[in-house]
Amino acid sequence: MPASVSTSLLTDMYELTMLDAALKSGTALRRSTFEVFGRRLPSTRRFGVVAGTGRLLEALERFEFGPEQIDWLHEQHIVSDETLDYLKDFRFTGDIYGYAEGECYFAGSPLVTVEGTFAECTLLETLLLSILNHDCAVASAASRMTIAAHGRPCMDMGARRTHERSAVSAARAAYIGGFKGTSDLEAAKRYSIKAIGTAAHAFTLLHDSERQAFDAQISLLGPSTTLLVDTYDVETGVRNAVEAARAAGGELGAVRLDSGDLVAQAFKVRGQLDAMGAKSTKITVTNDLDEYAIAALGAAPIDSYGVGTKLVTGSGVPTAALVYKMVSREDDNGHNVPVAKKSESKSTVGGRKIAGRLRDEDGYASQELLVIGSTREEALAYLESVGARPLQVSLIEQGTIRSELWQQEDTLQRAQDHHVLARNELPYQAWRLSEGEPAIPTHYERLGA
Repeated sequence: MPASVSTSLLTDMYELTMLDAALKSGTALRRSTFEVFGRRLPSTRRFGVVAGTGRLLEALERFEFGPEQIDWLHEQHIVSDETLDYLKDFRFTGDIYGYAEGECYFAGSPLVTVEGTFAECTLLETLLLSILNHDCAVASAASRMTIAAHGRPCMDMGARRTHERSAVSAARAAYIGGFKGTSDLEAAKRYSIKAIGTAAHAFTLLHDSERQAFDAQISLLGPSTTLLVDTYDVETGVRNAVEAARAAGGELGAVRLDSGDLVAQAFKVRGQLDAMGAKSTKITVTNDLDEYAIAALGAAPIDSYGVGTKLVTGSGVPTAALVYKMVSREDDNGHNVPVAKKSESKSTVGGRKIAGRLRDEDGYASQELLVIGSTREEALAYLESVGARPLQVSLIEQGTIRSELWQQEDTLQRAQDHHVLARNELPYQAWRLSEGEPAIPTHYERLGA
């Protein structure tokens, strides 16, 4: 059976059963505010990176219950007929705002704020979290890797190490975190990311000799291609590669190393290339890299990195551990009241937060300031009065999605550029790869308290 284009069933069953019960109790239409945030950062993260917002908006364009979804829900007796009637005409009509893609975030940061009726807001929970938890985890890992690379390009090669659709999303998130290309053609096509890749060891093994394989590749892709030189003996491979490129009338673009002691091999290969006069030929390395391995390779004469498994799995942090919680709602009298969980180790802070980032006299971020006020305008005015940089932008206004935030050709590049600026604003300790406290603390300011 072909997959549906609707995203409405990409959700947990209890979202619909809550809606069903709330419609019966008369509370479903209470105005409510929900927030997406993390209670804390993983111990190995000094900051998180926002990614997935564009994918979320695209998914919400298709969040509707058509005949296919309604019929199945009816057949499975998931909800009552009255609730099915509500879902038939469902479109989100509320407001959503949140952090821009590429922004850094910390404990408690309201990455996404959803305002509408309880019925509208509760239906979006699983979709929001599934997208943001994955993409933020990958983008955060990618940022750490590009920090460790010190300006040397990092390329996504993780498509074969994850679900085929996750690979496309991971490539997008990695680009936001600073990566420059992807091996996944669907991601390259969909998001206008530079496609990269040449040949694997199998191509060399296919031919009667390594030199024949190199000649075949160069005849198609030209001398500027990258040749994989460690199928057999690396020294011989480098010599064959350089000679094959010169026989075709050019200088070899790059060699790739995929095994062994990459630091020692890089130095040996660089020396061999220089001795052969191939000083412009670059060295790229792969082989199960993460941020720590990339940092360890920092002193070696390496020009770029290809990263696979560790990138697409969040480098030890496969989920950003974000949650979606109600923070305010209407009471019986129509007044907006803050609400919060008091559960041990899972408590929340009631009230809608408006986020800003304070900076010190040198211009570096010093605090994540979350203001809780009676109105959004009041909270924004307070942020301005203390000189905090506002962090949230409007994503959906009265049900109208700001499609330019995900449809424009330069959307992804703008997100990457924003991340570079946001990351550069953080203090030095944010760039450390070791475990430790978040780069800046989070402070709650409740106006009128």
